[in-house]
Amino acid sequence: MSTFRLACLGAVACLVVFPVHAQQSVAPGQPEALQWLQRVAGAAHTLSYSGTYVFRNGTQSETTRIVHVASSGNQSERLEVLDGSPREVIRHNDEVKCYLPESRLVIVEQRSTRRAFPALLPASLASLSDHYLLRKAGGRRIAGFDSHVIRLEPRDGWRYGHQFWVDNASGLLLKAEVVNERGESLESMAFTELRIGEPAGSDTLKSGVGAIAQKEAWQVRQARTQELRDDAPWVFRAELPGFRRQAAMRRNVVQEPGDAQEMLHWVFTDGIAALSVFISPQGREADPSETGIQSYGALSVVKRVVDGHKLVVMGDVPPAAVKHFAEGIGVRGK
Repeated sequence: MSTFRLACLGAVACLVVFPVHAQQSVAPGQPEALQWLQRVAGAAHTLSYSGTYVFRNGTQSETTRIVHVASSGNQSERLEVLDGSPREVIRHNDEVKCYLPESRLVIVEQRSTRRAFPALLPASLASLSDHYLLRKAGGRRIAGFDSHVIRLEPRDGWRYGHQFWVDNASGLLLKAEVVNERGESLESMAFTELRIGEPAGSDTLKSGVGAIAQKEAWQVRQARTQELRDDAPWVFRAELPGFRRQAAMRRNVVQEPGDAQEMLHWVFTDGIAALSVFISPQGREADPSETGIQSYGALSVVKRVVDGHKLVVMGDVPPAAVKHFAEGIGVRGK
């Protein structure tokens, strides 16, 4: 998923949903494929690397330069978007700073649920084969590295298929692709240039605009999060097979001193695909007619208004899955 993906709205697409059978088939080579995915999950965090990758979604593309340094259990990372409006993300462990030069704005967050390329896979993949058939196949050279491909074929219509091209030597993810039921690419991310190992130079992780932001006193917004232990009054009545709640938090974005906007945020995932739910007060200027659904590449988004609150549900799953899940969100007792 793109680091700076925009949500879009549109029309509903209908998909046929097939049930998950109690006795699952096992693809040839599935244990080996799962072992490789576990290696991929670790390599993105434990290796140091730098390079350039391209994100493609439909007719749009975005090029990002990445520097990632892993040392003594710590991780530091710099992402710089090279197309369109300049944007930069600096991360050290759980602290994330996003620089937006055109808005003269810095957004600071102490915790992030985002998984960015090439660190797309979670640490635990134990239940992955319950909802996907895993296959290992031959690959090709990507960014100068020999690779093989791991294919994940969905067992039902609630999720898309995925393909991961993996470096034979290091296990680092070189390319990721989301495909529909016809095998057509909906979204992809791939390195076009890559160096594995410590990047040269001591300034590779420094923000290119951080000093300017400090000197010119850009506006700084603190995105504070607090674990949400009680979902009340919100209930989620329509479950998707295999999707479990990964995080629930109360987010406060400080616009100005003494002025904070509160939003509730849940993340549900099957280990590969993810659904995010955002709920916030509707506000006086909100338009109740701004509801609907749209699929843009692999991203599906639904907007609803419920009991004076604006609901946004988005995820890299088919439109029917997001629609089904969103329609099950309501206020307890209503």
